[in-house]
Amino acid sequence: MSDTALAGEKEKAQGWRGVAAEDRDEVPERVSFLLRSRSRRLLRDLLRPYRRKIALLVAVIVTCNAASLAIPYLVKVGIDAGIPPMVAGRGPGTLVAVVAAILAAAAVQLVARRVFIEMAGRIGQSILLELRRRVFGHFQRLSLSFHDEYTSGRVVSRLTSDVEAISEMLQSGFDGLVTAVLTLAGTAVLLLALDVHLGLVALLPLPVLVLFTRWFRRQSSIVYRRSREAVALVIVHFVESMAGMRAVQAFRREPRNQEIFSRLNADYRDANLRSMHLIAIFSPGVKLIGNVTVAAVLLHGGLLAIDGEVTVGVLAAFLLYLRQFYEPMQEISQFYNTFQSAGAALEKLSGVLEERPSVAEPREPVTLESPRGAVAFEAVEFSYLDGTPVLPGLDLVIPAGQTVALVGTTGAGKTTLAKLVCRFYDPVAGRVLLDGVDLRDLGEETRHAAVVMVTQENFLFSGSVADNVRFGRPDATMAEVVAATRSVGAHEFVSALPEGYDTQVGKHGGRLSAGQRQLVAFARAFLADPAVLILDEATSSLDVAGERLVQRAMRTVLADRTALIIAHRLSTVEIADRVLVMDGGRIVEDGPPGELVARAGRFAGLHRAWLDSISDRRDAPG
Repeated sequence: MSDTALAGEKEKAQGWRGVAAEDRDEVPERVSFLLRSRSRRLLRDLLRPYRRKIALLVAVIVTCNAASLAIPYLVKVGIDAGIPPMVAGRGPGTLVAVVAAILAAAAVQLVARRVFIEMAGRIGQSILLELRRRVFGHFQRLSLSFHDEYTSGRVVSRLTSDVEAISEMLQSGFDGLVTAVLTLAGTAVLLLALDVHLGLVALLPLPVLVLFTRWFRRQSSIVYRRSREAVALVIVHFVESMAGMRAVQAFRREPRNQEIFSRLNADYRDANLRSMHLIAIFSPGVKLIGNVTVAAVLLHGGLLAIDGEVTVGVLAAFLLYLRQFYEPMQEISQFYNTFQSAGAALEKLSGVLEERPSVAEPREPVTLESPRGAVAFEAVEFSYLDGTPVLPGLDLVIPAGQTVALVGTTGAGKTTLAKLVCRFYDPVAGRVLLDGVDLRDLGEETRHAAVVMVTQENFLFSGSVADNVRFGRPDATMAEVVAATRSVGAHEFVSALPEGYDTQVGKHGGRLSAGQRQLVAFARAFLADPAVLILDEATSSLDVAGERLVQRAMRTVLADRTALIIAHRLSTVEIADRVLVMDGGRIVEDGPPGELVARAGRFAGLHRAWLDSISDRRDAPG
């Protein structure tokens, strides 16, 4: 990864699509507001089904806090109303009653706390389950143009580190925040209720504490956003390096990759160190303010107690309440840590979930009961993101059942034409029709059932051979799977595998040869039984023996259906009814293979070059 590419990837990892930013310390206020608003919408939407349970959860934590706040007051009652009768010799009845009340409050606190943790855990896990489901489903629905830009590492980061940050907030952050807010409010009220004068002294540092907390909130917002960006870059580089390990080792890229990873890892470490530096300032600062306040209350309250203006029990209750008052501030500092991290993660996830597919589904989809496979292009224009025209205005009619080969130099527009038939993209202008219906009007299920594409690097998923053949029809029986593999000539090699159809193909089908993977892909396409089948360089990576096997399979698969074959090897073209020679997005020759060879045009030149290459390979020594 070059430095330029790394800088570009850093920008992408921000998760703010369409927002220009370069090594900024702060997000512009307008953009920051939009991101926060977007994140809040997502959070509200996730919490909406659990409103009643959350209300019950709040009631439980209020009960828990009420029991906690009652204990210092009961201590005050025990000191002021329980000890004097014992000094006077009247027995410990009042003190025992107060101690029993304290134990009862502790029991209520224990039960309420347990109920809260279990309920919060169930709600949090349900929300995370729904969030992961939404993100995964949405990534699958987004158009290929999005995935062309959004790297696999960033996808992994969204579903792992970002969801984990939100998980931490839901499991511990919410608990800490609610407890802290209720404790602060309840303690402030009780302090003033016990003694207004002493309460004002105890609350005097509160404005300083509020300003200090606001400073921490602003700074931590910046720091934790940087931390999420840094960890995303680490994951991106790691995933892409591992996915391209063959290329890394083939080009001895390890030292450079290690250098880049070390730099990204160091950036992530530095971002975390900055967050720890903030906590190292905030947490001791809050403790200092709390201890100074306790000292001031003890001094002032002690003098008042000597003068008889407050009782010892009130002073003791004040000191206990102050401890409860400042302890939540420590929890709030930890909550800000969790909240800022989760907030940055929510920004990225909400950004992904608000992405709309560039290939939108029709509002009133048209259904084709039995697609015939007639394909037509009407004045189709198309260009990719850079704006360079790929198809400047294509008109083409392919009758149902015809096998058409697309040939031409790299960049001629062959694969783009195929992608438009699959509706991976929509044309900039014009229409692509299937059986006279614009693809943009067809329902997703109809389109996917009618058009299937087989590529040279056809992806096999982890699982058995049978699972991969069933990929397009998960409900297919084993008999149908075997029939499909027999039809394409794959049954013999599958049966010879250690566990036959139950043999695990390994990562990306690594336990199978290139030819075997291609035959499995053809069996998959045969079982899906589409009206239109597109073969994109289906034999380009195969040896001669593998190519012959695949070509025999192709004749079976292509029978009685419309087919588009993109090929550089002209041996594949021989089975076509018609050849289209493309150049610059235009069709420059069109006709049967034999007729085009006789014309002595471009295709004839390609055919002669192919024959010469075969002759050279035969004459080569060894």
